[in-house]
Amino acid sequence: MKMSRKQFLRTAGLAAGATLFPVPSQTQEVAVKSKSAPRKPSQPQLVAKRFDLNLRHAWTLSRNTSTVKNNVFVRLERDSLVGWGEAGPNVRYNENWESTLQAIEEARPIFQKEDWRHFAAISDEVMRTVHHDSCAKAALNIALYDWVGKKMGVPLYQMLGLDPARTPVTTFSIGIDTPEVMQQKLKEADEFPVYKIKVGLKNDEEIIRAIRQVTDKPLRVDANEGWKSKEEAVEKINWLATQGVEFVEQPMPAPMLEETRWVRQRVKLPLIADEACLSAADIPKLAGAFDGINIKLMKAGGIYEALKMIQLGRSLNLKIMLGCMIESSVGVTAAAHISPLVDYADLDGNLLISNDPFQGVKVKQGKLILPKGPGLGVTGRV
Repeated sequence: MKMSRKQFLRTAGLAAGATLFPVPSQTQEVAVKSKSAPRKPSQPQLVAKRFDLNLRHAWTLSRNTSTVKNNVFVRLERDSLVGWGEAGPNVRYNENWESTLQAIEEARPIFQKEDWRHFAAISDEVMRTVHHDSCAKAALNIALYDWVGKKMGVPLYQMLGLDPARTPVTTFSIGIDTPEVMQQKLKEADEFPVYKIKVGLKNDEEIIRAIRQVTDKPLRVDANEGWKSKEEAVEKINWLATQGVEFVEQPMPAPMLEETRWVRQRVKLPLIADEACLSAADIPKLAGAFDGINIKLMKAGGIYEALKMIQLGRSLNLKIMLGCMIESSVGVTAAAHISPLVDYADLDGNLLISNDPFQGVKVKQGKLILPKGPGLGVTGRV
């Protein structure tokens, strides 16, 4: 019997526990370990493996459609402890699983020679060494933080001095589809108190009107750079302001900063930067064009850089949103651990897939519930 997405959300993402799914046979693995043999338990081992995540529905944005995401998982092992990380390569940033594996290989010597407890120094060295595929850096950084947390015997949020009770409510994202299918997706996700609606095509108004026929809950809208002129952006954003929309994410292409400044002076809703905000270096130039930033571990290169971005964004009075790509519970849980620091969360990538090999953060009526185990607190394997 085919399970509806509503049933899946209740049993796999929102309930007390989820069943582990079998590992697909189509995996690509690269093992990186110390060349000395035989390997002792205390010696470092780094394994990177491709794993295909299957989407429950076709995932359509203004620029493309996906049904499968070729993510890469990292396994760091030392002293009988394992740290897990995940990379979600994104074509928008010229990434794919092959280039991600290559980038991870470039960082191999760092993990062979360093004391992993010195995670700040290692994080800096990885950022200096790897010059492409930020998602590869994110996977290594997430795995490192997971390992260090396990070494210390504390959850990541505790390691960072954060209160797990202060996690925000996450949106549930609705990808572009026919209005009828988008209405059905909303009904299947009725546990969530706020939704993120993807737009950026010619029928944006038709989509939002259809959404409003089935829910009066708050909406957040993401155009994913879909509006190409400043006049179109102003017209659509001011119309969205009449539809119970809280803010609009990345209305125009990332390079169009001056046009976005022009738009911001003429619209009634806050604007949040996404594709225009990759790392801390991007943030100062966004002030004045946007009211907030969407930080994703995959864009930033991991937890270490994301924490810098949060602090810099706060210093410029920007609202902070924490998002994700299509990721398993490894990547999403890593982001959730730092979510007590932010204003908004869009951490639902693991709920959009049907074969999550891990369990981690849970969601209860939209609120993120962090696991209590050491490190990320995730269970499972690939």
